[in-house]
Amino acid sequence: MFETLDDVLTDCRNRLIRAPRDRKSPFHTPVIVTGDIDARVMVLRAFDSAAWRLRLHTDVRAPKAAAIAADPRAAVLFYDKGAKIQIRTRGHAEIITRGSEVDAAWAAGTNFARRCYLGDGPGTPSENPTSGLPPEFEGVEPDDAQLIPARENFALLRITLTAFDWLYLAHTGHVRAQFARSTADAAWEGRWVSP
Repeated sequence: MFETLDDVLTDCRNRLIRAPRDRKSPFHTPVIVTGDIDARVMVLRAFDSAAWRLRLHTDVRAPKAAAIAADPRAAVLFYDKGAKIQIRTRGHAEIITRGSEVDAAWAAGTNFARRCYLGDGPGTPSENPTSGLPPEFEGVEPDDAQLIPARENFALLRITLTAFDWLYLAHTGHVRAQFARSTADAAWEGRWVSP
C-alpha cells in the first residue's frame, strides 16, 4: 500500500487537507495535547498544506491558552480506524487573537456557533450543571449585535507541525515511518522505523 516515504507523506498531506472540509473524516476531530500534558478533542478548522499548519478555534479564557503561552509545545493525535492509520504529530502552538485570519474565521462562523464565546470562560466553577451560556441564549441564536462582546473571547489555535510519526496497522505486519524538519520552511526528512 505504501511503498515509499513520499507515498506516506502524500497520504498524510491529503488526509489533513480533507479533514477540515469533511465532518465525516476521522481526522476532523483530533486529540490536541498541550505542554501542560492536558489533552482534549478539538475540531480541525483548516490545514495549510504549504506550511503544514493546523488551525483550530478556541476561547482566550480557556486554560490551554495560558498553557500555550507558557509552553508552546503541542502534540496532535489523529486516528482513522477504517484505514488503520494513526498519525502522532508534534509542533509549535500559538494563540492568535487579532488579524485578518482571526477576523475571517470569526466571520465564517454561524451566530449559533459564535454564541459559545458569550458565556462563562471554560472551566468556570458552577454549583449546577451548566452550558455557561447566559440564560437568554440557551437554545437561542443571538443576532450580530448581541455577539459583539463574544468576539474578544474568540481566538485561533495554530499549530505548525515539526515532526510526525505515521503508523499503518496491518495483520501481515505493521509499518511505521517518522518525519521531521528543522524549521517551518524546511523539507521533511523521513525514515522507516520498526513498529
